[in-house]
Amino acid sequence: MELHNLKPAKGSVKGTKRVGRGEGSKKGGTSTRGHNGQKSRSGYSKKIGFEGGQQPLQRRVPKFGFTNPNRVEYNGVNLDTIQALVDAKKLKGTIVKQDLMDNGLVQKNDLVKILGRGELTAKLDITVNAFSATAKTAIEKAGGTATVIEK
Repeated sequence: MELHNLKPAKGSVKGTKRVGRGEGSKKGGTSTRGHNGQKSRSGYSKKIGFEGGQQPLQRRVPKFGFTNPNRVEYNGVNLDTIQALVDAKKLKGTIVKQDLMDNGLVQKNDLVKILGRGELTAKLDITVNAFSATAKTAIEKAGGTATVIEK
């Protein structure tokens, strides 16, 4: 086998249908496009969301609401999740954002907020971006400290 005699396997390549080459070819006339109308013309392409001239859904439905450009989005981690990791001996003593990343709770660029759902029995020193009031009191009640990272 040489480069000059390579060809695809027999039957793997189909020929293209040559349309619009006269009536004698049996593929002339409408050239497989049906009869008259917009879809039979060359260059036709339907716009995304086109509904046949009816007002499209994205224009019928009104815009509403407000998006605050200054919103700060936190990724919340609850106390019961942290307690479960402590019980499984995956976390201990001091907890920083890297420990939560290693256990798959947060991503690298997330701001982390500890939330107060569940019980915390372990004495932990937690350092993250924010705490809810209930989480902070629960951590301090268990004998730990809640330290906020300055941005």
